Amino acid sequence: MSGANLHLLWTAGAFVVMLLVIGFYCILVSRNLIRILIGLEILAKAITLSIIAVGYATKNTALSQALAITVIIIEVFVIAIAAGLVINIYQKHDSLSTENLENLKG
Repeated sequence: MSGANLHLLWTAGAFVVMLLVIGFYCILVSRNLIRILIGLEILAKAITLSIIAVGYATKNTALSQALAITVIIIEVFVIAIAAGLVINIYQKHDSLSTENLENLKG
């Protein structure tokens, strides 16, 4: 691996770690369902960035692009279903707070 690829991998790694920390913070600290979805989206972007960066550094861009597209497609389905659930929860409870969901019985 050349010096330029190694520098790119370290830079992308720093951004991936930063995005992971932001995503996990958003999920763990927030009590709002929309913010939790945004945190999930940030985590998915960190995964996609890491796949692309490693693929570029190892000169295996075709595989990394295929994996990134697969991650993006799965991410779209997960976010669409989660957004539908959030909309349904908002219609039933008139709130997006997770504190109201702790009292559900079912």
